[in-house]
Amino acid sequence: MTYGPPIPVIIDCDTGVDDALALLFAVRHPGIDLRAVTCVAGNTDVDGVVRNTLTVLETAGAPDVPVARGAERPLIEAPRSASHVHGHDGMGDLGLPAPRRTPADVDAVTLLHREILASPRPVTLVPTAPLTNIALLLRTHPEVTRNIERIVFMGGAAGAGNATPVAEFNVWHDPEAAAILLTAGVPLTMYGLDVFNRVVVPAAEVHRLRTSTEPGARLAGDLLAHRPAAPGTTAGGTGGTAVHAPADGTGDPDGPDEAAGGLGDAGALCAVVDPRGLTTYRLPVEVSLAPGPARGQTVVDRRSRIGEAELHEGTREQALVDVGLEVDVPRYVKLYLETVEAGGTG
Repeated sequence: MTYGPPIPVIIDCDTGVDDALALLFAVRHPGIDLRAVTCVAGNTDVDGVVRNTLTVLETAGAPDVPVARGAERPLIEAPRSASHVHGHDGMGDLGLPAPRRTPADVDAVTLLHREILASPRPVTLVPTAPLTNIALLLRTHPEVTRNIERIVFMGGAAGAGNATPVAEFNVWHDPEAAAILLTAGVPLTMYGLDVFNRVVVPAAEVHRLRTSTEPGARLAGDLLAHRPAAPGTTAGGTGGTAVHAPADGTGDPDGPDEAAGGLGDAGALCAVVDPRGLTTYRLPVEVSLAPGPARGQTVVDRRSRIGEAELHEGTREQALVDVGLEVDVPRYVKLYLETVEAGGTG
């Protein structure tokens, strides 16, 4: 595939396992100009997120990309990590070394503001985490929207959730922040669970990555092995909520029990450089903010006509979002593998 000038990209993440897969891809894809990474509490605490992010960038051979610490808790809720999914260190407890790099001496909102406005071309902002930093940015510096091309966020679901039966983790972790995002006034693409769970790397490819002598490719394999595909999902198939665990009981990369691994957040970066692999529908979306079992649900209106509520009560103003509902799985798997492996050859 031929690419034009690299797309200026800023990632806002809570580096756990699949955020790390996304960072590896962003660093190594020639069509991405990774200008900054900002960190927020989510999969693990924010200091752990900063540490994990710096370690991944080092392992990937990234240039000196600025990394900033952001919000340590949601706007209203208490922080709720996903250590049962991503391990106590947020990185699958792989025992990765502490980074030599250090974070920027500014906070995440300041770095986002600076890098968005300094970019010579409009930025594509890719949040793969709870949206607290993004909400704070939009409320503090709304002028940044003039230099944002699009926000491609990993979050939400038109169907089933994973944090609750109807809510996806990133939105559920900070629903108010997600609601603010929907009023950003810039084009939005929702890379939610409907496609997130489907992009699966076959077991043989995971094994090949894990036995690579190149550090970035090997890290990708170990991360994929930590988050096997959702039960009932095969490479290229569909399934329910992903269940994450080591690929085999020993953790031996040469073990015979390799599992297919889900790309997760990395699929959102694939959609940035190759949007034709993602089929989206422009649909009204809102976030449920009321207490109770639906809190954090992204309510995606897929109806072809209005219903009785609108007829009797009038229509509500809702954000129109390009919602990803179908994905070319082999295309994105091929794109990811070629990028991560080629990027390590110099």
